[in-house]
Amino acid sequence: MENKLEYMEDILSRSISGFHAYSLSEPVHLQYVSRNFCEMTGYVQEELLSEREDLYKSLVHPADRDVYDTFIDNIKSKEQTLTCEYRLIKKNGGLRYVRDTVTSRKLENGSYVGCSVLTDITEAKKEEINLQFLKETIPCGFMRCTCEKQPKITYINRQMMDFLRLPKARDGELDYLELYKENIYLMVPMEERRRFARYLERVYAAAAPIAGEMELLRCDGTRAYMFGWVTKCANEQGEEEFQCVCLDITERHRVKRADEEKRYLKALTDIYDKIFEYDLGKNTVKCLYSNNSPMFKWLEDVPMQMEEATERWIAGTVDTEDGGRVRQFFRDFFQKNLCEPDDKPPQITYKSQSSSGKMKLYSGIFLKIDESVSLYCCRCVSDVKDTAALRDENAFLRENMQELATHVTDGAAAFAVTDESVTPLYASDNICEFFGFAKETWLSMVKKEMPIDDFIARSHTDYEDFRKLLRAGESEFTYIDLKSGNERRVKAVCSQKSPGGSAPRYVMLYHMDGAQPQEVKDVSVNPAVFIRMFGYFDVFVGEKPIAFRNKKAKELFALLADRRGGYVTSEEAISFLWEDEPVNPVTLSRYRKVALRLKNTLAEYGISDVMETVDGKRRIVAENVQCDLYNYLSGEEEYAQLFKGSYLNNYSWGENTLAELTGDIL
Repeated sequence: MENKLEYMEDILSRSISGFHAYSLSEPVHLQYVSRNFCEMTGYVQEELLSEREDLYKSLVHPADRDVYDTFIDNIKSKEQTLTCEYRLIKKNGGLRYVRDTVTSRKLENGSYVGCSVLTDITEAKKEEINLQFLKETIPCGFMRCTCEKQPKITYINRQMMDFLRLPKARDGELDYLELYKENIYLMVPMEERRRFARYLERVYAAAAPIAGEMELLRCDGTRAYMFGWVTKCANEQGEEEFQCVCLDITERHRVKRADEEKRYLKALTDIYDKIFEYDLGKNTVKCLYSNNSPMFKWLEDVPMQMEEATERWIAGTVDTEDGGRVRQFFRDFFQKNLCEPDDKPPQITYKSQSSSGKMKLYSGIFLKIDESVSLYCCRCVSDVKDTAALRDENAFLRENMQELATHVTDGAAAFAVTDESVTPLYASDNICEFFGFAKETWLSMVKKEMPIDDFIARSHTDYEDFRKLLRAGESEFTYIDLKSGNERRVKAVCSQKSPGGSAPRYVMLYHMDGAQPQEVKDVSVNPAVFIRMFGYFDVFVGEKPIAFRNKKAKELFALLADRRGGYVTSEEAISFLWEDEPVNPVTLSRYRKVALRLKNTLAEYGISDVMETVDGKRRIVAENVQCDLYNYLSGEEEYAQLFKGSYLNNYSWGENTLAELTGDIL
């Protein structure tokens, strides 16, 4: 028996880390300390054992003694096992981080004793402190979230919380951090959510991190711009998760955008007489440029209430015959009925009083900057203004024209023009189509002078229309679309000739509203129509794919094809085409425009009979088309291998049908 006790003592002293025993009766004190506990602290047993006081407490770091006292009070309240972490000061002054696990037991006399095991976690704690230092001091946000369809945040560092301006939870108030953790899409603006979901899908499928920029919605309603990396990996439990690290580039984005807008505005002032900034988010308007006109001093750089200021301008200057039409134009803009996502910039022509007091003809256009801000630009059609400032803009045009062109126009070009020659300077990718040049041809001509007659002849436009553009600064003309061979009508606005004619001319072009390509052939027999649903959605007439000019019109046709001949109501279509928007007069109007564009596209290709409309409901006429989905579902053996596992990759709503098809295979 004595040997067993000695053996147990040896186990306690040597094998169980930092073992010691408490008497939890007042005063709390140590009853037993093991040999390895003494080695851990540098003290001998006699220096730690006392029935009159808690000598062990004197080893606890002063900053951790309140934590230690609370721990002891809890452990002596009932039989239980608890763990606490704190720091111990060794006899030589060294510091050790320990994890103290105590099991309390009630004796027959009602008192409590506790058996404790100390684990030295100094090295692990140092690594954690160093990692925490990095996480909280370097300017990076870290986040981990699940790979579910609606990911949940499992970890977010302080820096990321600061980026999102998440407030600390207070009693009686919402815990915004917990809300964000449960729904990651709360940090993504509504219009960005579909793109964000597709980004995560790409990350999930990729074998490497994917980087990019993303606009996020802060908790206070403001927006932040992030650049970061997202990857998919396995966590400690082997479960798949997304891990993200990002940098806040909001200020850099703001400065860059302000600089771009400044340069963009400068270019616009070479074309337009007056420029107004309409901010639908703030419901304000201000005059950014008025060509020194005294009529708009009251509005220069001073935001005014949008509708009130616009009405004051219309009532004071616009001709009474045009007033109603102009009011409706701006009313539609305020209600967001004027410009749909894929529309061309809305334009209007009207008579208005000039600064000289004369009634003149003006042309106005709304150029969209972002979801909230648009610029209303107008110019006197008959005036010819001096653009000598363009002399110093040659380098600006060459370096920045593409950025300007992709902002709002169908195309932009710059060329130096004299009375007898033209020297191309720059053209956006799509501008070559307007002038009938191949891209390579245009690039070979850059900075090379050519006779103006040759230039006009190459463009396949009317000679007088082109001369009018250069002379008056504005013209409408026909060009040949190189891709289809069809004729198109466009409107061109050109900066005016500078004194001496040495400065480059700056041209912006827009498709005419409602203009449709002229059909190149009369289709008397309906051509073969083939619809591809497996993989990416496309429609072929003969062997040529339909070039849908409107993405939503193409998506609507895909939806009709997915219904396999069943009617789709306006409300149903809206719920698919604009998933995050309710059915209301605005979305109904938007849908009608999309449906009209689809109808026009089908008519353009001579296949109007593949769609049927009854009382606002639409369906595909299945018997007038060939479709890989329909063939596959026919059950015929020759079509059994058509489906390879992918369906309507263009559209997320195709997942329901994909699940049905996959179920059939299984």
